[in-house]
Order: sequence, then C-alpha cells, then structure tokens
Amino acid sequence: MRPVSNVTQVIKWLSTGLLFSAAAVSAKQVEVHDPVMTKEGDTYYVFSTGPGITYYESKDLTNWKLTGRIFKDEPSWAKRVSPNFGGHLWAPDVYKKNGKFYLYYSVSAFGKNTSAIGVTVNETLDPASPDYKWIDYGIVVESVPERDDWNAIDPAIIKDDKGTPWMSFGSFWGGLKLVQLDDDMVRLAKPEKWHHIASRPNTEHGPIEAPYIFKKNGYYYLFVSFDKCCQGVKSTYNVRVGRSKNIEGPYLDKQGRSMVDGGGSLVIEGNKEWAALGHNAAYTFDGKDYLVLHAYETADNGVQKLRILPMSWKNDWPIVNPADLNKLKTKLIK
Repeated sequence: MRPVSNVTQVIKWLSTGLLFSAAAVSAKQVEVHDPVMTKEGDTYYVFSTGPGITYYESKDLTNWKLTGRIFKDEPSWAKRVSPNFGGHLWAPDVYKKNGKFYLYYSVSAFGKNTSAIGVTVNETLDPASPDYKWIDYGIVVESVPERDDWNAIDPAIIKDDKGTPWMSFGSFWGGLKLVQLDDDMVRLAKPEKWHHIASRPNTEHGPIEAPYIFKKNGYYYLFVSFDKCCQGVKSTYNVRVGRSKNIEGPYLDKQGRSMVDGGGSLVIEGNKEWAALGHNAAYTFDGKDYLVLHAYETADNGVQKLRILPMSWKNDWPIVNPADLNKLKTKLIK
C-alpha cells in the first residue's frame, strides 16, 4: 500500500470503512409478525401479517427478499365483517394439498371478536409463473360478538392420521378451538365437529392465542402463545406446548395438566435481549425440525424480527436454544 500524505484522504478512508462496518452490523433483517412457512421446489416462502398478507422468499433460510403481497386489494367481504377494517390481514397459515396452496388469513379489529377466517388458493407461489393466480373462496368461519365466546383469528391447518383436515384457531376470549374442514379445504365439514383444546381460565382476558398443531414422535403437539403481543419491548409473549395421542385432545403438558385448564409447558420466553416472542409455527424441512416465530428485539426498540430456530427433542418434548435468537439472524436483500 502506498504511503498517504494527505490527511483528508486518510480520514475519508477511515470514515468509509466505519460506514461499511456499521452497515454490516445493522444489516436489515426481516421484520414480520405471525410468520408461517412453506417450500415450493428449492424456494422457501414466509407469509406474515400485513397489508394484503406480505410474503418473502429465500433459498437458504437466511437471505430473504420481498416477494410481494397476496391481495392487491382487500377481500370483498372484509368490511362487512369488520366495518373499520384498515387493510391489514392477520395471522396467515399456508397448507399444500394435491398440488395447490391454501392460504388462510384473518380479518378482525384489535381487541374485538368481530372476526372471520378466509381462504384463498393458488397453484403456485411463484409470481413469475403463468399459473400464478389467487382465487379467494371467502369466509371459512366467523365469530360474532355476544353470540360467540371465541375469536375467529389465528388459523392453522393440520391433517390427522386418517387424512382428515382440521383447523385450529382462536385468541383470548374462551380459548382455542379445533374444527374439522371439508375435504375441499375451503369450508367446514358437515355435520360440524368442534373441540375445545386450550384456554386460560381464571386469568384476566384469558391471554392465549395462535395454536399450531405439529405431528411428531407419535404425538400431536399443540403449540400456543401465552400473554401479550404487539407492544414492542412491553410485550410478554412466550411459547407453550402440550401433547396428545389424539388430534382432538386432551392436550397435556409435562406435569400432566390439561391445556383446557391453563396448562402448557414453556418452550421459549423472552430475555434481556429479546423482550418477548411468540406466534410460532413448526415444520420439518429436509429432515430437520424448525420452530418459526417473531421476536421483539430490545436493542431495536422492540421491533419484531423473524426467527427460524432449529428444534430438537428430549423425552419426546421440543427444545430450542435461546442463543439461536442472536446467532441465526435473517437478512433482507433486494
């Protein structure tokens, strides 16, 4: 390197280096609420709460780019269900069956059970494909204030050992429900089959939501989120789990307590660096299990970040490493 006599040039180089270092440290991460995932071909997709349902794609689970949104406009029925609907569709789930992708989503108003779960269907998730076209089938289930003691948001789809599709859902109120879907995946089965799978009785407002059922080790594992989301560093979200040999339940925690009675063994909770975390999903990709959730980063004023955490098992109970919250960062690329 040639000696430099120009002090101004040295300062310029140092400043440039510092800027590059700062950029590397503060690389933009994927900031989402309520993430769910799937894979098509060699591409992973994450869907999240947002205007029209926001979604991202990745080849490696680390580097992500914004793919777009599912709805260019709001669903035609949204304002009928929730007159003050502002365009944000909540808490999606995506499920693949017979070569089609079923995207379930929620329309609601914060703190109310004026809500409904809808579903839209596509043959591919790649917007560049000539087969890319979302067809909305409207409402699957709706909750009505003063009629229903449950809230029709936070859907998650699971197929039982007989191939029967079920949808778990719910948030606060009287707790979480499981209802059988028709084989066409866009409506409830007839006659309707409902089950009460989790709640938090004797607590203020019954803070439990976001059920997700994952089959493993001969058990159905019911993951849920306790306490409160969406308040940045003041959030108190944490992930709990119970298990059952039967999809209808009862789901019991490690102490044998039913989740209907407030049971739920802790999977992961907030710490000094991550105020809270939750609204998880669980997947197996290429033989590896993952817990996918959003976490509120204390150092970034509680902004929610996507986390994809490897999940292992001990005595047939799920384990994740809290250290992975810092280690396994995502990167948003253009």
